[in-house]
Amino acid sequence: MGPLSARLLMERGRPKSDRLGRIRSLDLSGLKLLSEHLDPKLLSRLTQLQELDLSNNQLEMLPANLGLSHLRILRCANNQLGDVTALCQFPQLEELSLEGNPFLTVSDNLKVSFLLPKLRKVNGKDASSTSSQVENLNRELTSRVTAHWEKFMASLSPEEEAEKAQADFVRSAVRDVRYGPESLSEFTQWRVRMISEELVASGGTQVHEADIPEKSPKATAVQEPRARPVAKRPDDVPLNLSPNKRVCTSPLAQVEGRSMGSDGSQPALKLEPLYFLQCHSKNNSPQDLKTQLWACAFEPAWEEGHTEATSQSVATCGGEAVCVIDCQTGIVLHKYKAPGEEFFSVAWTALMVVTQAGNKKRWSVLAAAGLRGQVRLLHVRAGFCCGIIRAHKKAIATLCFSPTHETHLFTASYDKRIILWDIGVPKEDYTFQASQLLTLDTTSTPLRLCPVASCPDAYLLAGCEGGCCCWDVRLDQPQKRRVCEVEFVFSEGSEARGQRVDGLAFVNEDVVGLKASEGSQLWNKCLEKAPRHSSPFFLTASKGNDLGTICLWSWSQTWVSRGSQSTVAVVVLARLQWSPTELAYFSLSTCPDEGIVLCGDEEGNVWIYDVRHILAQQPPLPATPQAPTQILKWPQPRALSQTVTKTMVNTVVANSTFTYLTALTDSNIVAIWKRH
Repeated sequence: MGPLSARLLMERGRPKSDRLGRIRSLDLSGLKLLSEHLDPKLLSRLTQLQELDLSNNQLEMLPANLGLSHLRILRCANNQLGDVTALCQFPQLEELSLEGNPFLTVSDNLKVSFLLPKLRKVNGKDASSTSSQVENLNRELTSRVTAHWEKFMASLSPEEEAEKAQADFVRSAVRDVRYGPESLSEFTQWRVRMISEELVASGGTQVHEADIPEKSPKATAVQEPRARPVAKRPDDVPLNLSPNKRVCTSPLAQVEGRSMGSDGSQPALKLEPLYFLQCHSKNNSPQDLKTQLWACAFEPAWEEGHTEATSQSVATCGGEAVCVIDCQTGIVLHKYKAPGEEFFSVAWTALMVVTQAGNKKRWSVLAAAGLRGQVRLLHVRAGFCCGIIRAHKKAIATLCFSPTHETHLFTASYDKRIILWDIGVPKEDYTFQASQLLTLDTTSTPLRLCPVASCPDAYLLAGCEGGCCCWDVRLDQPQKRRVCEVEFVFSEGSEARGQRVDGLAFVNEDVVGLKASEGSQLWNKCLEKAPRHSSPFFLTASKGNDLGTICLWSWSQTWVSRGSQSTVAVVVLARLQWSPTELAYFSLSTCPDEGIVLCGDEEGNVWIYDVRHILAQQPPLPATPQAPTQILKWPQPRALSQTVTKTMVNTVVANSTFTYLTALTDSNIVAIWKRH
């Protein structure tokens, strides 16, 4: 399609007229239009245009001076737009469609709400909820920028030039003023710059906190539900639950721990419970305290130019939903539902995508899988599923991305197979075409996957129903279907083999944390509660021969002692005391940068181990398991006018700096703590 012509506009305009100035509705969809085809001189003649459809074209931007001041409805779905700031030229806009623009993010949604005060619907949904969020963010950012201004001006010496100082202030505000989730950082920095420049222009005398015109009470009252908080601590006033997120104000969490002692043990960490959220409820029902939540993962920090950036966005899964939550604010940023699915595992990666114009964009992609044996690839910030891999005929127990190859994904299934996929990068239509690289056969259901930290391209560990196994996953080897190369055992005697390994993670490049259990009575927990589909592959923790212990062992020392053996006893470095429960499938996780091991239990507690001092001890090993650094007690929130006194914490994960800790339960509660 070439440049637009007046004749084409009259042919596709309504009502039919030989004058452009009389056209009120114009359909330019599906013409393969590029941005340069939108001629402002021609389009500005559409002085009465109220509705414009630009869907299904190839637009990467909108010209800034189209002159359509009366436009009320704009459809730009299925293009390649990467910026929305040009929409400010349409102050009367009430309805907007931007679906299918994969390079737009949630930050762009907030910009749209800020720039278009009369907007009522975005992508067919009510816009008032986003408007409320923007108002709250704007208020907090205004306060923080003002405080930064006062601090900045107080630090200036009299001889510093005012003009240079003001320019320095804007740069420092954009650099230093932070608030809200990382996925909104583009919006918050954009607003910080605007607020800073306004402060500078006024000499610091005024800042218009509410640049967003107020909407009618009716509009602001109709809010789309976000995360439903369960409640406050029992000694607080019970909450009147409402559709929107509330802050759970409570004292520091009750802990059992120990102070720094002569044995080098670490003091208890100070952790405050921030939020208790019901965001996986079936049919969004506040009565749902039965949906079981299984896995969570913090989004890696991709923020360019900030090497110390850390993520505060966590993905959680359970039931038919996958959620992405900002731990600082408790806001559910995204929610994806697949009716009939039950999600058991999530994993993040980041891909560099090149637009047709040659521009590079980074995509955060979340893989989610479960009961149906399918992997869904979610472009989280754009808010849609861009690919489905039909990976296995039976349920997928767990999955993980390679730490060295961003497109390589391992999936482990109840069909007793582990498959390595290359998901590739999105094609021109922003869909994935995955290819299968390896198939690894197991003798029992794989429960936990763990690429070996020191050589992730060479070996993969898996905790299985029948033990801990290792495969050679080097792609330069000819065999594309492989069996277990080594089985690791953790005790001597006839009971050494066949132990269920349901917790497995590297503490550092060498030390592996592991939880093992016998079969015996361990299915009772799975069968007692709400029905679990094919329960054997669920990821929770259990007992070992020594009831209630976690084993730390050395990969390098064990591998060196292997020789040509197919069964190798691990070199144990330490044993950690854990719950004496006989129940199975409580997931173990680690925070390598902080030397932390984490595990939930059957009473809602979180066991925290700082293992740095344990690993520094000289042999011989203590005869008894090492006690935890502390036990974070279940805060007992209130829900449905009753106290949730006990629950099972299926998994607990912290971000890389151990700033936030997220626990998932058997009772549809996501619990978030913050470290002080």
